[in-house]
Amino acid sequence: MATDTSLQLNLGSLRSAMSLTLHTHHASRIWHGRAASEGKPGIVGLNGFIAIANKIKRGAEQDDPYSDWWMLRLEEKLTQTKDSLQALREQVDQALADVPPGLSLGENMNVQPVKLPLFVNAQLGFLAVYLLADYDDLARKLILAHHTALIDRSTLERWLNEGAHALRSLFSLAQQYRYSGCTRDDFAAKNAAARAALEKLGQLPQEVLEGALRSRYAPPIIRRSALAASAQQDAADASDDDALPESADITLTASGDNEEASA
Repeated sequence: MATDTSLQLNLGSLRSAMSLTLHTHHASRIWHGRAASEGKPGIVGLNGFIAIANKIKRGAEQDDPYSDWWMLRLEEKLTQTKDSLQALREQVDQALADVPPGLSLGENMNVQPVKLPLFVNAQLGFLAVYLLADYDDLARKLILAHHTALIDRSTLERWLNEGAHALRSLFSLAQQYRYSGCTRDDFAAKNAAARAALEKLGQLPQEVLEGALRSRYAPPIIRRSALAASAQQDAADASDDDALPESADITLTASGDNEEASA
């Protein structure tokens, strides 16, 4: 019989119910992306960016140095995009500060916002979600400022376009990501797979190739040898004649008040 020291709990993965509420059409269009048109390539929306960020994280887990490099590039781009939106927010706040003290302006909210479910497995995806939420809030304030004659239409359109361009530039960069299928061991061995990746995807900074420089959100690396050992252990556990006591099925769910918005 199994002893208390060998008892293992078969816990599942943690899950949290998440959604995003958008109030403006401007933010909604960025969620959906832009279809290709004459002279303009298509750009993925936030949903597509999240999918790419999830793939990059999985690649980084598998010790693909190119995925690590892309995590660094996107982290830097996310910071630049955040700074751009913050600069716009400061301009809008300055415009709204011109409201006379005796006049009170309420929140500019959509009476029928859209609620979008989120399935995000990568921290870089969450950072992008925060940026779209910021842009939606910025757009609401801009529309209010224009409606109350604090800014003119050309200023409204210029600032809305600047914010949208910053986000689409981020998503467009992510579209360039390609998984190499190689690990750092391949590059150390200088084998055919590594040579093909170098020819197709180009050189990497040495500190990234060596694993000395990784994103602060980079996941732990799961070595192939560790995966093989884990599979062998699972097989051995399954063949154990001494069955463990049935473990409790524990599910932890965190439901947030995140609403999804319609734009």
